Amino acid sequence: MSHPSTRLMAPALAASLALSACAVGPDYHRPEATAPPAFKEAQGWTPAVPADGVDRGDWWNLFGDPVLDGLEKRVEVNNQNLKAAEAAYREARAVVAEDRATLFPTLDLTGGGTHSGNNGGSGRNFTTTTGGVSTAGGSTSSNTYQAALGASWAPDVWGKIRRQIEGAKASAQASEADLVNARLSAQSELATDYVQLRLADADKALYQRTVEAYQRSLQIAQNQYAQGVAARSDVLQAQTQLTGAQSSLTGVETTRDQAEHAIAVLVGVAPADLTIDPDPTWSPQPPPTPEALPSTLLQRRPDIAAAERNVAAANAQIGVQTAGFFPDLTLSGSYGFASSALGSLFKSSNALWSYGGDVAETVFNAGATAAQVRGAKAAYDQSVANYRQTVLTAFQQVEDDLAAARVLQNQQVYAQASSADADQAETILLNEYKAGTVAYTSVVTAQATALQARQSLLTIEGQRITNSVALIEALGGGWSGTLK
Repeated sequence: MSHPSTRLMAPALAASLALSACAVGPDYHRPEATAPPAFKEAQGWTPAVPADGVDRGDWWNLFGDPVLDGLEKRVEVNNQNLKAAEAAYREARAVVAEDRATLFPTLDLTGGGTHSGNNGGSGRNFTTTTGGVSTAGGSTSSNTYQAALGASWAPDVWGKIRRQIEGAKASAQASEADLVNARLSAQSELATDYVQLRLADADKALYQRTVEAYQRSLQIAQNQYAQGVAARSDVLQAQTQLTGAQSSLTGVETTRDQAEHAIAVLVGVAPADLTIDPDPTWSPQPPPTPEALPSTLLQRRPDIAAAERNVAAANAQIGVQTAGFFPDLTLSGSYGFASSALGSLFKSSNALWSYGGDVAETVFNAGATAAQVRGAKAAYDQSVANYRQTVLTAFQQVEDDLAAARVLQNQQVYAQASSADADQAETILLNEYKAGTVAYTSVVTAQATALQARQSLLTIEGQRITNSVALIEALGGGWSGTLK
């Protein structure tokens, strides 16, 4: 036969469970976001939706550089910003577990013993934790022992706790997306810094070749002057041009050092602990931009995923605040024993039990609850606007990078032709100067033009690679048509 308290509490528990099936507040639906059927700069796209769980893979392998590959792997392990983002994600998951625990009853086990007495008519009382029941000299004392198991439960009648869990889960998912976004940003930043470092190597090699060429030109001018067929000003012009190139060669070191220091911080070490050997022959080609990009790749942007999850969290808060209009129900009960003798404490005759329930309803708070609901709705509207703006910005970034890829590719063709023509003009004029048919100023001008053309070509080549990194980041980590 069941205990009386169980029979009496069963209807209340059943009613509470039935009521807890509902949850006040709006159910979540992903808001619509403006998305064109295709990009202006690339055809073949379809509307995108957040799907941040898609594996991006090691996208930097597209550049075929083993040094870059090794550095990118170190980012995953040692980057401190990633460690902070990962810790934030673990904290968010702990909040979910904490909120979920409030759905269940709380059990407390208590026990204790006291020895108390009265010292006759002296008016002095005493309490001690040792000794037995006794009466002496007008004094009386007694022992009391007790042990009980208590339970309390606030059933989620209006779904407030479940909305809290819903919001906490969405926030944790947003935190996970933030972690992925931090990882992608660090990887992209490292790739960009690495490109700048290798461009500095190439720039240094260019200036070294230029210095060698100017030294030869200076020697020619000195020979011409010694033979009396050239003016002293020709030698001075050649010397000026040479020292200028030498100065520029020295200045390249600053750019390379700064890029190397930035890479060190990204891989989690002090700048003094990282040295990347120069590679003046480094000349990777940017991956070809696909003619048709599947729009599902925009699902892979973690910032879009985070923004959408923030909308879900804000939507859940409306339900949490709406629950404030309804009463809170708390059920409690206990079962235990009490006795004056420890040996007989757990006899059935010494059993004690109780159960009950409390209902609390806010009657008047000057409209605070209504204001909290309005605030939650306003926060939801703000998160929706932020989500839509994030999507629009994503489309803009991809459009910009696709346009830049096309323009830079065309520019490189013209820059290569310009550099080749300038090199040829430099050679012709230097030969004519040797023959005494042109002034040295023509040689200086041709050499300066050729150097500028070579630098422009190198800059465009670097911009194409850097733009490829930006496009990969804008697409959420890659553009492989096969989603894993």
